[in-house]
Amino acid sequence: MSFDFRPNPLLDFGGLARFDAIAPAHVAPAIDALLAQCRDTVARITAPATPARWEDVVEPLDDATDHLSRAWGAVSHLNAVADTPELRAQYNAALPKLTAFWTELAQNLALYDKYRQMAASADFARWPAARRRVIENELRDFRLGGAELPPAQKERLRQIQERMSQLSTRFAENVLDTTNAFALFLDERARLAGVPEDSVQMYREAAAAEGRAGYKIALQFPSYYPIVQYAHDRALREQMYRAWATRASEFGRPEWDNSAPMLEILKLRREQAHLLGYRDYAELSLVPKMAASPAEVLSFLRDLARRARLHGERDMAELREFAARELGIADLQVWDHAYASEKLREARYAYSEQELKQYFPEPRVLAGLFRVVETLYSVRIRPDQAPVWHPDAKFFRIESATGGLIGQFYMDLYAREHKQGGAWQGDARGRRRTDKGVQTPVSFLTCNFTRPVGGKPALFTHDEVLTLFHEFGHGLHHMLTGVDEFGVSGLHGVEWDAVELPSQFMENFCWEWEPLQWLTGHVDTGAPLPRALFDKMIAAKNFQSGMQMLRQIEFGLFDMRVHTELDPNEATPARVRALLEEVRREVAVVRPPEYNRMPWSFTHVFAGGYAAGYYSYKWAEVLSADAYAAFEEAGNALDATMGARFRDEVLAMGGARPAMESFVAFRGRKPTIDALLRHHGLA
Repeated sequence: MSFDFRPNPLLDFGGLARFDAIAPAHVAPAIDALLAQCRDTVARITAPATPARWEDVVEPLDDATDHLSRAWGAVSHLNAVADTPELRAQYNAALPKLTAFWTELAQNLALYDKYRQMAASADFARWPAARRRVIENELRDFRLGGAELPPAQKERLRQIQERMSQLSTRFAENVLDTTNAFALFLDERARLAGVPEDSVQMYREAAAAEGRAGYKIALQFPSYYPIVQYAHDRALREQMYRAWATRASEFGRPEWDNSAPMLEILKLRREQAHLLGYRDYAELSLVPKMAASPAEVLSFLRDLARRARLHGERDMAELREFAARELGIADLQVWDHAYASEKLREARYAYSEQELKQYFPEPRVLAGLFRVVETLYSVRIRPDQAPVWHPDAKFFRIESATGGLIGQFYMDLYAREHKQGGAWQGDARGRRRTDKGVQTPVSFLTCNFTRPVGGKPALFTHDEVLTLFHEFGHGLHHMLTGVDEFGVSGLHGVEWDAVELPSQFMENFCWEWEPLQWLTGHVDTGAPLPRALFDKMIAAKNFQSGMQMLRQIEFGLFDMRVHTELDPNEATPARVRALLEEVRREVAVVRPPEYNRMPWSFTHVFAGGYAAGYYSYKWAEVLSADAYAAFEEAGNALDATMGARFRDEVLAMGGARPAMESFVAFRGRKPTIDALLRHHGLA
């Protein structure tokens, strides 16, 4: 069967995605054509006459599914960063088709048998390690995909997976829509007393963009957070907090209420686990991860909570005492926490986040980030050209020291309407060897920072700089891979609870004097960060670290417990809230009001890849902190020799071997928790 791919930009694989030419009308024809090609390929490679050999089975399948993944990756990315009703309709219409194909592929007994034959071949033990890893992973995934189930159960699993993909998309859309729908217009500048002038200017420009005078405050994070962090007006802080904490819940429009999607997702996940022979979804989720069991994860989280508890209680007691004594807030509430914390930080360390922010204009931050990466990994980062989806987006290339192309990446940093919140790295194209040579990887790097206002460059908070380094760490894992087999190159095949190692590792450089000299330059004078301000920043590094640690543990415990203890057949919104309250009584020192609906906007778990896996952030931070300790022990955070080892043993290896083997190859031993505790001031 032949396919004519020329007229549709989604079917043009000669180079980079043609984002300037892709329209919603292109989606259905492209996906239908690529699915037909994939099914044609599957029929050919599963024919009895086709030998069970890598070049006859894996390579043709990689060719076909790579095209499908690249086209759908472009559509998915556009749906996340440039959402329109027309594109959303096409995305949602195509999603069941994609889900059905991947499900039938995972359940294809003839294909499963080809992989089993390869694994049983006489020379399999002599295959390259990366290829063996691909086959072993695929055999596991066939079992998890239901290939060994009876026909009726296969069909039910197919229905479950199709429905869950629809529900997860709806969950994310509800959060996006309820976020976008909120707007608070203020006429009086006085109500914004305390809010930094650059944020006030942002609100003024947002109102003017809609032809209105005054100030527009939205729920996108760069608009929301300056209010709760700086506004003297306590009623305004409470109003914004309540809008944020009740997104996509029963307090808003019924069609955006995530109650029903959340409960149905939990029910279907439990049924999926039972079909595959597991007690609950957490057991199923952990099969391809480093952690061995839900009990091990719960023990890990509770041990961390025990170590952080006294620190967190002390943090909260200090905050309450300060708020009552200095701010006249005797009944400290959650909407006061960021405000009181900022005032306490200023009082204790004699600097503010706003003062620090003036030293992080976007051009200096990007130049410094690139210089850190170039110094550590002996690469060069240069501006590049490619079609983009929005003027905010930029494009770059990573080259070897001799100028050879290693990878490329898009960078879209500012928050805006019709763009999902948060920050993430996405796979635009993976590295693999083809008959035309090595296909280099391409990454999407997406954040939601404050855009430039008042004719000045965008100014980033230090937290935003940390986020940028974090996501760039994911991008480096994807782009600096040295593996040519698609199934284990970059992040592919890496255990989910290890994928945060390179990202959290990169955050450490944002606390080092020399890199900060590269990263900073005052927006007005160009002067780098003064040593005195750096010393204050370092002194405040672990400010409220106990509270912050417990907050992440709360999320991880809720995620694990909701997937192990809650009976989805008896679950109600009230039962979900009750479980979360049990978790908070166990580990939290911050107690939100009854109306808080955190799970209703918990997209990591209900619309992302972190279901029964949110613990991964802390699990991988043990690895990342210990890995960074090797640089500390070497006496130089920018030690190029150590950087080369980290690149070769961790980043370049991708999923070609177990993550623990890669860590041990770099560190010379298994990880310990000591560095994590020390870095957070909890030792």
